[in-house]
Amino acid sequence: MNTVSVMVVLPTLGTRLESLALALESCATIPAHIETTVVVVAPKGATAARQLALRHDATVVDDPGSGMADAINAAIATRGDEKYYIWVGDDDVLVGAGIAAAVEGLESTPAAVVAYGHCEYIDNAGSIIGKNSAGKVAQLLLPWGPNLIPHPGTVVSMDAIANTGGFDSKLSYALDLDLFLRLRREGVFIHVNHVTAQFRWHAQSLTVADRRGSSREAMKVKASHLPRLLKLFAPLWQWPVAWASTIAARQVSRRAAKEGSLET
Repeated sequence: MNTVSVMVVLPTLGTRLESLALALESCATIPAHIETTVVVVAPKGATAARQLALRHDATVVDDPGSGMADAINAAIATRGDEKYYIWVGDDDVLVGAGIAAAVEGLESTPAAVVAYGHCEYIDNAGSIIGKNSAGKVAQLLLPWGPNLIPHPGTVVSMDAIANTGGFDSKLSYALDLDLFLRLRREGVFIHVNHVTAQFRWHAQSLTVADRRGSSREAMKVKASHLPRLLKLFAPLWQWPVAWASTIAARQVSRRAAKEGSLET
């Protein structure tokens, strides 16, 4: 395929240097024919994290300190000629071969704006404890059920993000869900049968630590994208979905705890 450029956005508070190093190293697994710009968003005081990012040839951007959405938007604002956006947390890992498959899928599908694959859940030791392999079903569930399109490792058209106005700074948990729902108006989503990222499941993860807050915000976001009449009936299916998602999350947490890698 022709050379294509991507921006990997990696926000960090600078408190997890070991996993940050692994996240940065994983960016280097993206094949060389994909020009990759890694943008690390970090607080000014996170000296060690910023130096680590520079040693991995990343661009460092100051964290505005007003939430994850604004941190990501600050990185996107530095865009040059990058065509696609990829997010990875400072405790997650990208899988280069899967990223390449997602980029190739977008390049070969002009109407597509999002390409996503499978996401593995790993513990602190890097052992796989679960897997999100919802596939095409995730697109059908997006407006109604749990958000099964992973944010880490999903490749998104940067032009499409710009057209939607970027990430909503009012959101703390469901900012990716909100963006995905808005991106449906920009083009189609495609699924690639590859693992594109690994999500590290631990108690300090924002969505793991506050399942209730995450579920409530997700329900609010999904309702905001429904037709006015359906909003009245949304609680009829949203609460059961939130309950089922919580049960599933607890099962993964128990497995991580059993492996001795998750503090509960």
